[in-house]
Amino acid sequence: MATRTENARIAGLRQFEFGDPTPNAVGRKALVSHDGCVVHLDGNSAPRLMWYGEDLLSVKMPAGTRVMYPNPTIPGLRDRNAAIRYALEHPEEMEPLAALLRPGMKVTIAIDDISLPLPKMPRPDVRQSVLTIVLEMLAEKGIGDVHIIIATSFHRRMAEFEIRRAVGGRIFREYYPDRLYNHDGEASGGMVELGVTDHGERVRLNRRAAESDLLVYVNINLVPMDGGSKSVGVGLCDYPTLQAHHTPQTILDCDSYFDHTRSAMNRSCDRIGKIINQRLNVFHVETVLNNRMFDPSMAFFIKNEDRYNAFDKAMFHASKYGLSKLPRSAKRKVLFAIPAPYEPIAVHAGATLPTHEKTLAYCYAQYCCPLEGQSDVVVYGIPFVSPYNVNSILNPLLVQVMALGYFHNMYRGMPVVKKNGVLIVTHPLYDEFDPLHHPSYIEFFHRLLPETRDSFELERKYEAEFARDPDYIRMYRTGNAYHGVHPFYMWYWGENGRAHVGKVIVVGAESKQAAQTLGWETAGSMGEALEMAQSHVGRKPSVTLMHFAPILMADVQGTPQSV
Repeated sequence: MATRTENARIAGLRQFEFGDPTPNAVGRKALVSHDGCVVHLDGNSAPRLMWYGEDLLSVKMPAGTRVMYPNPTIPGLRDRNAAIRYALEHPEEMEPLAALLRPGMKVTIAIDDISLPLPKMPRPDVRQSVLTIVLEMLAEKGIGDVHIIIATSFHRRMAEFEIRRAVGGRIFREYYPDRLYNHDGEASGGMVELGVTDHGERVRLNRRAAESDLLVYVNINLVPMDGGSKSVGVGLCDYPTLQAHHTPQTILDCDSYFDHTRSAMNRSCDRIGKIINQRLNVFHVETVLNNRMFDPSMAFFIKNEDRYNAFDKAMFHASKYGLSKLPRSAKRKVLFAIPAPYEPIAVHAGATLPTHEKTLAYCYAQYCCPLEGQSDVVVYGIPFVSPYNVNSILNPLLVQVMALGYFHNMYRGMPVVKKNGVLIVTHPLYDEFDPLHHPSYIEFFHRLLPETRDSFELERKYEAEFARDPDYIRMYRTGNAYHGVHPFYMWYWGENGRAHVGKVIVVGAESKQAAQTLGWETAGSMGEALEMAQSHVGRKPSVTLMHFAPILMADVQGTPQSV
C-alpha cells in the first residue's frame, strides 16, 4: 500500500498543477485521497467481483493478493455550460474563440466518435453541450458555412441513431447528412497533404478541415491517450499518416502509451500536430470526464468487497444472476443500453499542447494511484466493452487489445507485472465476430494469425493487402465496418505487452482454439490458473488484482524486476 509520504508528495504536485478552482475546472476538489485504494487480502477476505465478458464472477483470491481499486470520483462541474463558455473566453495561448470569428468564414468542427466515452454518457452528451454553444457563437457572427465532421479515422462510421444521440436532435436535424457526417479516409480527392515531418511522417488531413479558415476540435478526454495532437492528426487522417505510428515498432517503443511522456506514439502525433498547427488555424476544446461509471445504486462495482453492506450484496447477486439467465445477445443489448453517469470535471480550450497539458493533469488525478513494486502475476477481469466494439461483440482480437494493450499499459513508472511475469484474465473468449462491424477481423484472425503471430511479419507480408482490399474499403466507406487494415492495428496494440509478459492465461475460455490462436493458455478456474502461474514463476507468486472497471492507472514505484 502507498505510504503517507508518497501520497503527500503526489498531493503536493497536484495542488501546484490545479491551483485555485475556476469555472471551467473543479480545481482543488480534484485532489483525491488514495486511502483504501490498495488493499491486501487475508484468508477471511470476501471473494472479489470480476468481469467475465458480459457476465460477473465472484472469485476467491489467495491470501496475500494485492488489490487495486479505482480512485474516488472527482465531483463534476457545477455548471457545465458556464464552464464551456469560460474556456472559450479564456483559451490557452490563443485569442478567445469569439475574436477568431468573422462573417463569411469557412468553419469546420470535428468531434470524437463513438469510441468515447465507454459506456455512453447520459444526455446531453458533452459533445452536444459544446457544439450547442459553439454553433450559437458562429450564428451570432453570421457564419453559415459550417460543417461538423465525426473524426472516425479508420474506425467504423457511426450510425444515424448514434450520431443523433451524441449531438442532440436539434443539431442532427439541422446539419445531418450534408453538413454533419463521418470522416472518410478513402474518399477520392478527400485528403490534402500538408507536409512531412523531420522523421519522414506524412501529414495528410481531411480536405474540408484543411481548407477551412478555422478548425474547431471538440474532444472527450476519458484516458490520457485521448486528445492533444492525436485528435486532429489521427482522427482526420488517412492510411499514409497512420503508417507513421500505427506500427509494431512504435508500440514496442512505448513505455506505456498512457504515459504521454514515455509514449513514442504521442511523440509522433506531436510532430505531425506541429505541421498541422503551422498550416491551419486549429482551436481545441478539451473536456475531461470523471470515473463515475456506475450509478450509486450499483456502488458494489467499485467497492472493496469486504465493505459490502446488505444492499450491495443483494444488488451484486441480483445483477450476476440476472445476466446469467439471458442469452449473450440480450446481455449485450442490456449492458450497452445503460449509460454511465459521467460528469465533466474540466473544460479547457485553445492551442493544442497547452490545452492538453491542463486536461492531462485531471486525467492523471482521477486515475493514478501509487503502487509499491511489481508482482509476479497480475489479474484482470475483461468486461464486455472496448473502444472498438460499441453496440457490438468483443471478439478474441479485441479481448487481446484490452488485456495486452489497454490494461497492461495503464501504468506510469513501470508495468505492474514483472518482466516475464504472468497475466491472468477472465473472459469467455468465444470465437464470435460481428460481420457488419469487423469483417476484416474474421480473415485476419482465422487466416493470418494461425500462420504467424509475429507483428513485423504480418506488417510486411499482409498489411498492404488488407489496406487496399476494395471490398473492405467499400464496407468502410458505405457500411459500418472498421477499415480493412484495422485488425492489424489491434494486434500491434498488444505488442509491448506481448514482449513484456512471459505467459497469458485466460480463465473460462469457451474456445480453446481461439486462445491457442492468440498464443494464450487456458484454465478452468482461477485456482488452476494460479497453479500454472506458480509453475512458470518457480515459487509461490506475488499477485496483484487490478479491479477494473472503472478505469484505473498505477503509479508503480520501486526497481523493475524480472521473473
